[in-house]
Amino acid sequence: MAHDPGWNGAAANLAPNDPPGEWRRPGRDYAGTRYSPLNQINAGNVAELKMAWSFADGVPYGHEGAPLVADNTMYLVTPFPNVAYALDLTKPGAPIKWTYSPNPSPMAIGKACCDAVLRGWALADGKLIFNTLDDHTVAVDAQTGKELWRTKLANVEDGVTTTMAATVYKDKVFVGNSGGELGVHGWLAALDLKSGKELWRAYNTGPDDQVKIGADFKPFYPWMRGKDLGATTWPADMWKHGGSASWGWITYDPDLNLIYYGTANPSPRVPAQRPGLNLWSAAMFARDADSGMARWAFQFTPHDQWDYDGVNEDVLIDIPWRGQTRKALVQFNRNGFAYTIDRQTGEVLVAKPFGNLNWALGVDPKTAQPIVNPAMQPKPGVKLPNACPTDIGVKDWQPAAFSPRTGLLYAGIFNICMDLTDHPVSYIAGTPYDGMEMKRHAGPGGNWGEFMAWDPIQGRKVWSIKEPFMTMSGALVTGSDLVFYGTVDGWFRAVDARTGKVLWSQKLGSGVIGQPITYLGPDGRQYVAVYAGVGGAAMVAAQQPGFPPRGDTLYVFSVGGASNNSGPGLLSSQPGKPAAQPDNTSPSQT
Repeated sequence: MAHDPGWNGAAANLAPNDPPGEWRRPGRDYAGTRYSPLNQINAGNVAELKMAWSFADGVPYGHEGAPLVADNTMYLVTPFPNVAYALDLTKPGAPIKWTYSPNPSPMAIGKACCDAVLRGWALADGKLIFNTLDDHTVAVDAQTGKELWRTKLANVEDGVTTTMAATVYKDKVFVGNSGGELGVHGWLAALDLKSGKELWRAYNTGPDDQVKIGADFKPFYPWMRGKDLGATTWPADMWKHGGSASWGWITYDPDLNLIYYGTANPSPRVPAQRPGLNLWSAAMFARDADSGMARWAFQFTPHDQWDYDGVNEDVLIDIPWRGQTRKALVQFNRNGFAYTIDRQTGEVLVAKPFGNLNWALGVDPKTAQPIVNPAMQPKPGVKLPNACPTDIGVKDWQPAAFSPRTGLLYAGIFNICMDLTDHPVSYIAGTPYDGMEMKRHAGPGGNWGEFMAWDPIQGRKVWSIKEPFMTMSGALVTGSDLVFYGTVDGWFRAVDARTGKVLWSQKLGSGVIGQPITYLGPDGRQYVAVYAGVGGAAMVAAQQPGFPPRGDTLYVFSVGGASNNSGPGLLSSQPGKPAAQPDNTSPSQT
């Protein structure tokens, strides 16, 4: 592969190296790069992109997922009620091949903290696999839509919901829970891909046996070594309702056989009620994919006081570092620091701010702990003005993309601060266990959003684009050095991966908080697809003038809008004549 002189040497293992024209999992590959080698759409023709076809599912909640494509079929799953659709890409109009309705409990809508969303689904072993908001994981036959298995993982009555994308590696499906705002006990579980049987479950707080910590657990930093730290770093028994859910992304290194994922905020969000480090909240784990046993962990925000979940994606890359190649991962944490971490050991190699923050003064190079700004620590009943970033961070769950052609990562980020007031709360199962009140506002400059390219070795922005509204879509980068992203006010853009120059923009019918993908149709043509349907955490800006209406539409683009779903052979009106014609198809009358 040829590279320009500016390439920084970062690379990625693109296993399992699916056919270039398909997209079978949200991150496309095990490393979560969201990189497609397709290059038909390029800088020379991207300005000619037009809508080829669309699909509306009629569901009013936030559309955060990415369509999947395999075997000339597109697979979609809606937000609640989590209806699955298979669309036939070989036929005009991409008609529905089958529909599957899991009928989740409506109670889940009231328990979900931040909209009845679903962030993705997976294709594996001839199955479409996804989670329902009421804590079931289902597998349906990808050809027929017939339910193959359905596994219940928790009780929605207790405040547990499931919004993450079910993730498949090897012969296992990995699922985590949501509900930190209701004081759930966070966990990650592994299910058998063939049967749906639960194989293991690792909790994110509690004694070592529950967290699946054993003799092989070796955190890089001494302050995270010790017995039962998931329990002893909390007041007595508070870990049982300590939140720290796992509702974000999971990536996988097939050579190390390790999965990587993050944990959410500690509960309650009132820090005065839970003195201590509150392990393993606002952290990440590396676990053996087969046994679930932890190999190392790292806590990004000890004793999190601002709701800085650690669940954002961990993109796996290999980097040149001080004369050798290091297996690394990159996470743009909510707390505003971008971390490049050795994924074998948990050593932090780079920790640099990627946006506006004032809660910390930096990261200690010896301990990798943040240096907390004393003036930005909330106290019960006292308003803390202008804490930056806000609770959803400098970046939330919306996933970044990595290009092995440029060595850069691309991400939508925020410029939002908050006025914060805490009040003590008590735990009652299935009810809010929160205690945090926020008024959010734009940070310096007045823009709510930004899209950036990031060098994970130097720890610096290479370029960025300021956006007046939040940038809360996932990113997509292609083999022709195009990056696609969307904004909360409904702009879908293509930019030059090397310079950040905006090459194409299209206004859609709602805000974009989904994840764009690209694929080859049965006609050999490259398409780009994205959902527009604002919701989820983007609703924090709902009072902003110009905020768009809810939506439910998948938009599919191609050069010139051409597709096998239009053109000769389809019913059409004749030029110069009215579209409504007499019905001449019935037998003639004599």
